[in-house]
Amino acid sequence: MLYNRGRTTPQAHVDLPEGTVEEEYGRDGFFGRYAHFYRTEPPVNWTRIEGELRPRALRLADHRPESDDYLASRLPFLRNADVVLSFARLDAPMGYHFRNADGDEVLFIHEGAGRLETDFGPLTYEKGDYLVIPRGTVYRAIPESATSLLVIETAGEIKQPDRGILGQHALYDPSVIRIPSPEPAPREDRSEWELKIKRQGRLSSVFYPFNPINIVGWKGDLSVWQLNVRDIRPVSSERYHLPPTAHCTFMADNVVICTFLPRPLETGDPNALRVPYYHANIDYDEVLFYHNGNFFSREGICPGMATFHPQGIHHGPQPGAREAAETKTRTDEEAVMIDTRNPLEICEEAARFEWEEYWMSWQKSPLSAKTK
Repeated sequence: MLYNRGRTTPQAHVDLPEGTVEEEYGRDGFFGRYAHFYRTEPPVNWTRIEGELRPRALRLADHRPESDDYLASRLPFLRNADVVLSFARLDAPMGYHFRNADGDEVLFIHEGAGRLETDFGPLTYEKGDYLVIPRGTVYRAIPESATSLLVIETAGEIKQPDRGILGQHALYDPSVIRIPSPEPAPREDRSEWELKIKRQGRLSSVFYPFNPINIVGWKGDLSVWQLNVRDIRPVSSERYHLPPTAHCTFMADNVVICTFLPRPLETGDPNALRVPYYHANIDYDEVLFYHNGNFFSREGICPGMATFHPQGIHHGPQPGAREAAETKTRTDEEAVMIDTRNPLEICEEAARFEWEEYWMSWQKSPLSAKTK
């Protein structure tokens, strides 16, 4: 049963009552039951926040690892039992092969290009690539140019979402997915190869007198696969602001990965919202990794940053975003969103990259107050 009380609008996100802002209060990450609130003031117009619950932002691109070792370069910044989010840099070929026995990995290439050797065969990668690596796959990265990447490690299997009535070609045609074929490994002048295996967060090394990637053929429906953001065609509506779930790219247990890409704004109705509506995280934590472009709904954000909006506190467009959108017809941004059903924790290793005043960025005149 649906209810309607007080001053509302017949259509969510369109023609808001004068003098109000809209908030979506929804369960199950925009999939479940909901209520739309029409407030006289934005719920982010706080003056100060006491305690640990606040929006966070991290300048991950400032990470400069002391070691050129791929695994040592990984900077974990958020984690829970379902997922670990890290930022890594790779300037030289990995001196070993790697197998993750703890989970699947999605490597999102933020900068750089190179070659990924895997059990299934090699793939060449470039900026904007998603590389999906199933749990237990042996791989080795060989960069041709300095590579920085977002690493999403999930305990559950990475899968494609059910697109329902939109059909299997929604967002991208399955034929654009690239699958590797085995090739003979390049000859290397060495007598021993090291394979590092991560199990329960700890590394072990196994040594071979041959290259551990020595598969000459494979068959089945399980593989490493690759998808570039340029091949994703966003679903959009010129008269209605769609929820983030319309941009879902991958799913795992308790984890949703979405891709925000340039798309037309809602220009078909002058009263339709063109910027995200305010919303309260009830069942999911939300992380945004900013990859490329102009992020007009956020001030002070640049590529290589990540924001974290935990369950229990509001977020939405910052001051001036709605006015700035009135003169635009398209977005110009590329970002990866990770939503998690279970709460995330900021990793101690990433604390030094935090933008401490981010929680103040919704205020028209940032205050001198500090969180306690």
